[in-house]
Amino acid sequence: MNSADSRAVTEEELSLALITQGLLTEAQYSQVSQVRQEQGGDEPLVLLLARLGLISEKEIAKVLSELLSLPLVQPAEFPSQALLPDKLSYRFLREFHLIPIELTNTSIRLAMANPQDNYAADAVALACGLSVIPSVGISSEIDSAIEALYGEGQSEMGDILSEVEPAADARDESIEHLKDMASEAPVIRLVNLVIQRAVEARASDIHIEPFENRLKIRYRIDGVLQEGEAPPVQLTAAVISRLKIMARLNIAERRLPQDGRIEQKVQGNDLDIRVSTVPTMHGESVVLRLLNRESVILDLQALGFSDHTRDRLLQVLSVANGMLMVTGPTGSGKTTTLYTALNMLNTASRKLITVEDPVEYQLEGVNQIQVQPAIGLNFANALRSIVRQDPDVIMVGEMRDLETARICVQSALTGHMVLSTLHTNDAPSSITRLLEMGVEDYLLTSTLNAVIGQRLVRMLCQKCRESYTPLPEVTAELGLQPDQVTGAILLYRSKGCSHCNQTGFYGRVAIQELLLMNDDIRRLVMRHADVSEIQSAAQQTGMKTMYEDGRDKAQQGITNMEEVIRVTRET
Repeated sequence: MNSADSRAVTEEELSLALITQGLLTEAQYSQVSQVRQEQGGDEPLVLLLARLGLISEKEIAKVLSELLSLPLVQPAEFPSQALLPDKLSYRFLREFHLIPIELTNTSIRLAMANPQDNYAADAVALACGLSVIPSVGISSEIDSAIEALYGEGQSEMGDILSEVEPAADARDESIEHLKDMASEAPVIRLVNLVIQRAVEARASDIHIEPFENRLKIRYRIDGVLQEGEAPPVQLTAAVISRLKIMARLNIAERRLPQDGRIEQKVQGNDLDIRVSTVPTMHGESVVLRLLNRESVILDLQALGFSDHTRDRLLQVLSVANGMLMVTGPTGSGKTTTLYTALNMLNTASRKLITVEDPVEYQLEGVNQIQVQPAIGLNFANALRSIVRQDPDVIMVGEMRDLETARICVQSALTGHMVLSTLHTNDAPSSITRLLEMGVEDYLLTSTLNAVIGQRLVRMLCQKCRESYTPLPEVTAELGLQPDQVTGAILLYRSKGCSHCNQTGFYGRVAIQELLLMNDDIRRLVMRHADVSEIQSAAQQTGMKTMYEDGRDKAQQGITNMEEVIRVTRET
């Protein structure tokens, strides 16, 4: 007897549960119903919702598990070897998104993306001569397990590519042909698959790079690039044209760099994708920056601020005027730190205006201006106008030139709080950088309140993390301190597991240093002292360097010393 018949949930019950939990709106459900009717009405609701990206696969699986009172299968429960491969084909398992995970003399347990698919369950029961015990599985995890255990070099991308008609090298084709290729269903699915894989892997960027004999796709995961599966070089122009169409760029222009934006819903999350193209020898290189607006946490503690640094920063934010700078290389989380500060300052009694390029996240109650150099709206011109808007707080995305810096200084002098970013190696270097740009020393000492220097380090996977006692020589060289409670000196490392994809790392956190201006540092600025003197004075008044902050986080098991040294000493 097939155990899949023991419990049934109607699509009305499922949709009501999704709507009640706030995972789906009634309007979205109506749209999905209309789409399914137009397609013939055969595809199950659970699969259609995930395919359209309205709800993540994990959320659907969790709701199904609760409604059907069936266990939700975890990745660790998948078998290490294929069960009954002679009776269950790769194509059948992929088509119905199910995989056997446990076998006894009388029954077979299945992980199913749609556990109410009685046809598929009956087919397995008939083929194997066993009763079926269904469980709920996440579709992408099931498909990955099927590929690993039953696949023969075939993959989801390979399935899509098999539908693409063979064609000549498309790099020299006409614009009309490129539009046609980019509009083909397989190409659209191919691009969507690349973006979906990036989201599943927690990637921050996708790099699509054409070379003479191949197209390379790489994902930046936890700050490190990893190569992924890519389509053949013949589809280079079609894939890039599809991305340019999505970003509303000019697909006929292949000689100049272009920037655009894509707004897309992936796995139920609103994704904001910044697109940058540059011409190379063998076509256009495209980089996609993925910004998940729903996953951003504007909280100092979540960003990695220690209690010591956070308390000092709160003192700075309580001042009514002056400048707060955040410095660090590209991709070090400077903008997120500024947004967090803005969010804390965002009250009904203050007017906040930002000038950004681009506007990365939209904040309720903040007037945000997008720089548009093509029409003359640059940082300096925008700043001149917004000062007349009577703001209390001004955020400038980046101080790129002397003109912008001088307007920021003048704004800080006239009673505004100014937040901005700068590209330097550390906090003390930002002071000398502003002086080198041409900002007058007496104005800088009157307006600059503090500088935050920061980097991002990879966090150790908490699932496979383990502690160890370092050698005495290592302890002395790194300046490690004994724990105040236990007196022990411990560091941590990760072995690698399925949770972190065997990398040992999962996520990133910031390490910071906060330089507060005081009379001693102002005197050093007035005589244009070098960076080492400014840093020494800042440390004497309580500044923890980025290295010291990272070392503390390493001893807490948040990261390891190798990461801290990599980002603080290899500048």
